Amino acid sequence: MSEVVLHLGALLHLRDDPETNPEAIEWTPDGALLVEDGCILFAGPAARAPKIDGAKRIRHDGIIAPGFIDAHIHFPQTDIIGAYGKSLLDWLSDYTFPLESKFSDPILAAGVAEAFLDEILRNGVTTALVFATSHVVSTDALFHAAQKRSMRLIGGKVLMDRGAPPELLDAPGGGIAESEDLIKRWHNKDRLLYAITPRFAVTSTDAQLEAAGKLAAARQDVYVHTHLAENTDECAFVQNAFPDCGDYLGVYEKFGLVRPRSVFAHAIYMPDNGFKRMAKAEACAAFCPSSNLFLGSGYFDLKAARAAGVHVAFGSDVGGGTSFSMLSTMAEGYKVCKGRDAPLNPFLAFYIATLGAARALKLDHQLGDFSAGKEADFIVLDPASTPIMARRAAACTSLHDLLFAMMVLGDDRAIKETWVNGKLAHARDGAAPRTIGNFAWTTLKI
Repeated sequence: MSEVVLHLGALLHLRDDPETNPEAIEWTPDGALLVEDGCILFAGPAARAPKIDGAKRIRHDGIIAPGFIDAHIHFPQTDIIGAYGKSLLDWLSDYTFPLESKFSDPILAAGVAEAFLDEILRNGVTTALVFATSHVVSTDALFHAAQKRSMRLIGGKVLMDRGAPPELLDAPGGGIAESEDLIKRWHNKDRLLYAITPRFAVTSTDAQLEAAGKLAAARQDVYVHTHLAENTDECAFVQNAFPDCGDYLGVYEKFGLVRPRSVFAHAIYMPDNGFKRMAKAEACAAFCPSSNLFLGSGYFDLKAARAAGVHVAFGSDVGGGTSFSMLSTMAEGYKVCKGRDAPLNPFLAFYIATLGAARALKLDHQLGDFSAGKEADFIVLDPASTPIMARRAAACTSLHDLLFAMMVLGDDRAIKETWVNGKLAHARDGAAPRTIGNFAWTTLKI
């Protein structure tokens, strides 16, 4: 028997890019979200909600918004988040590779996968594109844990046959065969999707990249997920290793890895025509401001990427990133954009974290806003989650101001509830209503 639930509260979602469509922002202070068996039936004013006999009614004290989408994160690095930064290549050799070597243990991998997914849900992330390790058991552990939670998750086994400790390297040809088996087991099973995952050009031979490209050509429905132009030393290394490719992006182009559903994390040091080439191929970029600042890698050019037509999503990039929170990631993104003299509007930030990310991942027919027929992944944001946020919210006179304050001051505490596929997946401890002074939803102007 189907379950119908009417969720009542302030409703916020963006139906389009707010910089190109002034009507994109949909804010309903007295709103309703009607959900049946994990599918959205209606979103809009409560007074207009369809009347369905037997529907359960839940009132939420907060802002109901689409779940956040994290387009680049490493689940095995959960336990090294906040490790002393150094530079990218040193960080990999000192922390990442020693830790990932342990993920041949299925019990360890399963334990970390459980903790990782609990953490992203606690931070309001309902969909993620995730690196595993080079071990099949780590990928299986991730998918098993996500399946148990009914999550929309994209993941993949890392492909790596050089430039790393021997215990992490694929046997000749082995990584591709294992990826094919994983695709058969997991891709399009429930809400799970697969990504062919070369770590980055530095750690794959020509032969492995060529084989990965052939697999990508044969399976256009799966994703390609890798790193691109994150660090100047890395870029120099790639240039020396692939002198015939012109630039870093050209390496992936040579091997057929730049195409729809290709997601390139970082993309900081791009050639002049790099973003245009990505846009033409319908590839997208994951903007990872937290890790870029933490590791001193550089400043992503969001304005240039968008001007070229590249779809952009946020990536927390844990463990190089220092927070699982998409609100914190937005705040770091604001700082990066401010450093480029192109401040990040909070409406655009929320779009990039929701519908914009869904478009980047070609999932916008299923996720990202509250259009009827989409999957019911949503969160409840609490503008008064801390004393200082409550004071700041009380002083806000516009939705713009409130969202900016929330993304600058917010963290996991601002996520009161996370709902996945219509079911409650996380509720903040002690989430009793707080007073917000003279704050009133109905007084906010967009």
